[in-house]
Amino acid sequence: MTTHPASAPLSAATRRSIVLLSLATFASMAAQRICDAMLPELARVFAVSLGQAALVVSVFAVTYGVAQLFYGPLGDRFGKFRIVTFATLGCCVGSVAATLATSLDMLVWARLLMALGAAALIPLTMAWVGDTVPSDQLQEMLTRTGLGSTLGIVGGQLAGGLLTDALGWRWAFAFLTLLFGVVGLLLWGDWRRQQAAPAEPAEPALAAAPPQGARPGFVKQALLIITGPWSRVVLLMALVEGAAGFGVLAIWASHLHRSLGLSLSLAGTIVALFGLGGVMYMAVGRHMIHRFGQQKLVLLGGLLVGLCALVLAFTPHWLPAVPASLLAGFGFFMFHNTMQANATQMAPSARGTAVSLFASSLFLGQSVGVVVAASLIAQIGTGAVVALGGAVMAVEGVFFAWALRRRDARRAG
Repeated sequence: MTTHPASAPLSAATRRSIVLLSLATFASMAAQRICDAMLPELARVFAVSLGQAALVVSVFAVTYGVAQLFYGPLGDRFGKFRIVTFATLGCCVGSVAATLATSLDMLVWARLLMALGAAALIPLTMAWVGDTVPSDQLQEMLTRTGLGSTLGIVGGQLAGGLLTDALGWRWAFAFLTLLFGVVGLLLWGDWRRQQAAPAEPAEPALAAAPPQGARPGFVKQALLIITGPWSRVVLLMALVEGAAGFGVLAIWASHLHRSLGLSLSLAGTIVALFGLGGVMYMAVGRHMIHRFGQQKLVLLGGLLVGLCALVLAFTPHWLPAVPASLLAGFGFFMFHNTMQANATQMAPSARGTAVSLFASSLFLGQSVGVVVAASLIAQIGTGAVVALGGAVMAVEGVFFAWALRRRDARRAG
């Protein structure tokens, strides 16, 4: 990564680009979570089980994860901002197809198309920030740019629940069509500006990259990353986090709807507080990073998620679910933001590939989590599944804190 003076402020052009990329991550996460609250309605409309309806979530996650293997090298070779721009416009096309779907199979295919585009947005934004921001400010800036994806959780779950209840599930995808279209056009305009002003490049680290012919191929880059001892730990943690965190989160609204009899709108609103908790962490993240450090952040974050999941899983009334969902989001993003910072540092010379492998592990884990959670519902119930996901997150927080402490001790020695 190119070194910058620690006190050098980012240019206005770079800050503008970061804002637009944050809007893209908002749209990507909104597309990812918009189906959570509408699963019971999709099961009713298409006369299928909740597990079958959950395909619109799991297929999205599988496709999202696999597509990382292509976007990482493309971003490293052709420019991360360019790829994000065209992928956002591609998501608009997938959203139109979802809006017009007349069967569950057609909706699943449309979600697959959306995932192919959305897969580029968050990891390549993270990699672009890693290329642009000085290392001593990286986690803080990832906290700020992560605000877009965190608000996307809130926006997606709220839009999915409210629009499905008020107007029907198609209107939720119409909302995504408009969102991706507007953001894609804004990114296109900024990319054209960057092309017309080469003296102020959006990706200064590319100037220090090896010549095009000297760049190793994707397979070689991926093998170098995967065979690194610390990289393997980060990728494994991402897989577990995706399954126990993001994966099980997909059934939280369905659990509240089924066990407590809440409307889809109210259930979706309560679960959307998970994302609001993430926004709260983003607001104070700078201070918490300096106060606690990475080890305590992942430990406390994982334990907080586990405790809140237990409350949400077994509360006999919906009121305790409100603070539980909010604090679970706060704890989850304490953990997740630290994971992101470690992912961007796995391989600075091939950051796009490294972050894409991280995102691939995260969302392949999510797809596994959704499938396993949906299959366990019939045997142990939604409450036990939510509690199990929280318990796994708590154990992961303890383990990753230990791994970070061990890594730091080795470096110090």
